[in-house]
Amino acid sequence: MATSGTYVTEVPLKGLAEKHYKRWRDENHLFPDAIGHHIQGVTVHDGEWDSHEAIKIWNYTCDGKQEVFKERKEIDDENMVITFRGLEGHVMEQLKVYDIIYQFSQKSPDDIVCKITMIWEKRTDDSPEPSNYMKFLKSVVADMDDHVLKA
Repeated sequence: MATSGTYVTEVPLKGLAEKHYKRWRDENHLFPDAIGHHIQGVTVHDGEWDSHEAIKIWNYTCDGKQEVFKERKEIDDENMVITFRGLEGHVMEQLKVYDIIYQFSQKSPDDIVCKITMIWEKRTDDSPEPSNYMKFLKSVVADMDDHVLKA
């Protein structure tokens, strides 16, 4: 069995957790204009922007390389959780499992966090661990913070 793992980190945010959750849940099409240095395009392959189990294709830059990621979105409104389940793309060439879970929490009026959990399993033990993707995801969430405030 190939190596698997879970990475978890928290990104502090400003504003209201609900606003951040809404942007990540319903408004992925705004990401390229907001953070084009990370995300160059997001298109719906199946479903609607805000629908549970919608399938989207992301064009992004990680570690200076242009990559593509196809995912299926799962929504948990009660807990403000969005899960992206990896289906295809560059990262899936190395990983058999790649799930990204974003949970937005309003801990106090001035304390908001996005908890990012990445669950992964390598296709082979020779594949590198995906720590660079966790760094990328953390940067995307942090960089979207100012754009959510302006909305």
